[in-house]
Amino acid sequence: MVATAMEVIDPAAGQPLEDSDDIRQIREAVRALCADYPGEYWRQKDRERQYPTEFVRALTEAGFLAVLIPEEYGGSGLGTGAAAAILEEIHASGGNGAACHAQMYIMGTILRHGSAEQKREWLPGIARGDLRLQAFGVTEPTSGTNTLGLKTVAVRDGDHYVVNGQKVWTSRAEHSDLMLLLARTTPADQVEKRTDGLSVFVVDMREALGNGLTIRPIRTMINHSTTEVFFDDMRVPAGNLIGAEGKGFRYILDGMNAERIVVAAECIGDARWFVERASGYAKERVVFGRPIGQNQGVQFPIARAYAEMRAAELMVRQAAALFDNGRPCGAEANMAKHLAAEAAWHAADTCIQTFGGFGMAEEYDVERKFRETRLYQIAPISTNLILSYLGEHVLGMPRSY
Repeated sequence: MVATAMEVIDPAAGQPLEDSDDIRQIREAVRALCADYPGEYWRQKDRERQYPTEFVRALTEAGFLAVLIPEEYGGSGLGTGAAAAILEEIHASGGNGAACHAQMYIMGTILRHGSAEQKREWLPGIARGDLRLQAFGVTEPTSGTNTLGLKTVAVRDGDHYVVNGQKVWTSRAEHSDLMLLLARTTPADQVEKRTDGLSVFVVDMREALGNGLTIRPIRTMINHSTTEVFFDDMRVPAGNLIGAEGKGFRYILDGMNAERIVVAAECIGDARWFVERASGYAKERVVFGRPIGQNQGVQFPIARAYAEMRAAELMVRQAAALFDNGRPCGAEANMAKHLAAEAAWHAADTCIQTFGGFGMAEEYDVERKFRETRLYQIAPISTNLILSYLGEHVLGMPRSY
């Protein structure tokens, strides 16, 4: 098994930050659970474009999807580092945590900005698994990652808001009970700041489906259960507004940092899987009377992929530590996502090159994981936008767009 980094220097404390005993136990438990869902399980789901219901149910029953929910609401009350460890191990075991990872970072918006009543209403059910909060309605066809340019509107009408608009790439909408929705409640030309006028709502899709909400699946190159959703005079109770009206953009920013961190951890898991598979195959595959791993042209790219993965892992852990300590981590979260996605993609390419023709065969799982990890070059945010963020906000260069 490919080793993982066990410590990173926290610049705030100046001391090594290691996995706690709890995190180590979580990693072992996740690996044991994933052993019941081998490659054939994931190949079948990919082949049939099916949602991994059994796997998600097992994770839920084991309490892993409630890791960030406070104990008073039925969760474990742990931090983002624990969530990242869970998702990393899923991917390192050959699975795909994208089927359920959104619940971890979406829930944080309710936890940090919801009212006491809203927390009591939704969090215990999410922790038990009675409610799935998997859908995040933000991206739109015309605005893409320009969140401030979204056009979905919510207009107050008595005790409800009436929502009209469209979202795209709303993954898991068909397999979620609740959706966290970002909509414009004040026209853009009537706000003082560009970041004002957007509000966050919790939509109960069980009630809304067929009553103003339409979901259409989008078939993609991977089994990602993604959709586009349409709102046609959909009514949302005013009590489902999270926080103050018009301040929603600020509320989801924390969630976006958490999203980058946990997705980066998934990329680290992918990179571990690819490096382990590639190095194992290179030691066993004999051509021209010698193992192919003896050839520098095969050995060195694998070693380089391993080094890139370990370096990216340090940034992921630092970003998670900063986030869990309530410190600014925008730069670190973005760098973690960028470096981990790059490391995973380089490891994927190296692995398929090492396997040669067999890398294209479904039974080895390399081609499936190759397709899956390619997504993270463009989602949940593209590498180009991360570089733009770093150039402007970290290095102080002129805005590039």
